[in-house]
Amino acid sequence: MSPLLVEAVPAGTAVIAVPAQNPAPPPGQGEEFGKASPVALVVILTLALVTILLIRGMSKRIRRLPGSFEKTDEEQKGDKEKADGGSA
Repeated sequence: MSPLLVEAVPAGTAVIAVPAQNPAPPPGQGEEFGKASPVALVVILTLALVTILLIRGMSKRIRRLPGSFEKTDEEQKGDKEKADGGSA
């Protein structure tokens, strides 16, 4: 007999208690309590629309940005001239 073979052991029996019927809801809470309403659908659709509009707006702004924020030599010379002229 191989050492990897193990003798089968019978499993125990499980006992599960299942109620026969659903209990009555507490007072003031009917069958529909806690379920989604059409208002939730309107809120979700509104949030989706606002998100789409925000993404579109930010994409337009990002496209308008320059490729680089580094100053060219001409801009640096212009800034130095402004600083020298303003201090006199």
